[in-house]
Amino acid sequence: MKSIVCVSAGWTFVGVYTPATAEKPAYLADASCIRRWGTTAGLGQLALEGPTASTVLDPCGTVLLENPQAVLFVIPAPGM
Repeated sequence: MKSIVCVSAGWTFVGVYTPATAEKPAYLADASCIRRWGTTAGLGQLALEGPTASTVLDPCGTVLLENPQAVLFVIPAPGM
């Protein structure tokens, strides 16, 4: 299942989130940067209902999240 991941410096991504382990950093597979939410009710609406006609996603492959403090929050996104 995909998740929306907000990281420091204002970046918001969606992808298949794998948390960090002792051996590997956290990462997002099949990721896209969410350039424009395109919703009227914020990220929660996007997570639950999926992209709208106004949502803009920029595909970016795999995103490594090597700094665990950079991950601000993760929202499960069954609608994505």
